Amino acid sequence: MSDVLLIVVVVTALSFDFTNGFHDTANAMATSIATRALTPRQAVFMSAGLNFVGAFLSISVAAVIAKGIVDPTVIQGDAGLALLFAALAGAMLWNLITWALSLPSSSSHALIGGIVGAVAIAHGFDAVNGHGIVQKVLVPAVLAPVICAFVAMLGTFVAYRMRAGGPTDRNRRSYRYGQIASASLVSLAHGTNDAQKTMGVLTLALIAHGSISQDASVPLWVKVAAATAIAAGTAIGGWRIIATLGKKLTEIEAPQGFVAEATSTSVILSASYFGYPLSTTHAVSGSILGVGVGKRLSEVRWSLFGTMVLGWLFTIPAAGLVAAVIWEGSHAIGDHNNVGAVVMAILSGAAALSLFITVQRYAAVSAEDTIGDADDRAEIASVPTREAVAA
Repeated sequence: MSDVLLIVVVVTALSFDFTNGFHDTANAMATSIATRALTPRQAVFMSAGLNFVGAFLSISVAAVIAKGIVDPTVIQGDAGLALLFAALAGAMLWNLITWALSLPSSSSHALIGGIVGAVAIAHGFDAVNGHGIVQKVLVPAVLAPVICAFVAMLGTFVAYRMRAGGPTDRNRRSYRYGQIASASLVSLAHGTNDAQKTMGVLTLALIAHGSISQDASVPLWVKVAAATAIAAGTAIGGWRIIATLGKKLTEIEAPQGFVAEATSTSVILSASYFGYPLSTTHAVSGSILGVGVGKRLSEVRWSLFGTMVLGWLFTIPAAGLVAAVIWEGSHAIGDHNNVGAVVMAILSGAAALSLFITVQRYAAVSAEDTIGDADDRAEIASVPTREAVAA
């Protein structure tokens, strides 16, 4: 039965990774699509390829997820595999809920919340590495959007004041070309940070199953599977979140988009290097907020940003609660969580699929809905009128 449980965990982990891909595509490509630097389809397929490549560049984040959040000794045998299933299912369902609400929440924090919730309900909070969570998760969660917002605000302020009246049409076109490079780097950074989280959980599962030793490195097939799943999820779009970040939070012009992406890339890659499982959503959202403030304070839709922050605050406890409920459901069904985990996997999968189909049928957001018009208005406004020419 442990082999069946391992398969359940692997499938659930890759399903979570898939939702991570289409949920967090907005992190890399929302601003490039909004400013028309890239078409929606070009953007998501470029992001998918670079997410795949980025997943192989480092394993520092995977190591933190595997050993730095909870006591790995409690994740052993069938009970440990059942715990990981509950954690992944809780994270996946929270990803889908926030996606349905068009809220750019953190897949990273959903996964961490799921792990903490499942372990805490099964073994108590003594099995949770509180110091590791504060140092590696909560502190970066607070600092990342603040730092990104401040740097992006300064960058935007400088970009719009280098020339009287702001950037010219030629400069805007140059910024759009620059966005292709900067958006590519964000996608690469996203792969280095987010795909590794699933690698870490799969490594924990293999340790619990006894397939690899406690000190083993991440197997190659785990890297390939995680990278493929997140790339496939990225390729399908995730237009709902892209529309929120690219159009609804603030109207973005090409100079702002370039600054936002460059700022996010720097912070995310730095976090990956030091092994911090940073939320790319927090980093990019902070950068987009910063470029809105840097151009004109009134352009930021503060009520939407407040809703986003509320979602961020609820992500870890909400995903943890869902994971705890799934664990309890598995335990209640019996057989030391083996049969229970399989039954709950079927129910969770059915719930996830039903939610996805319902949203797509009744409240779908298309690729065209993600394209902004701020640059178009700026270019139209910059064309002299007949009266101005005659004068």
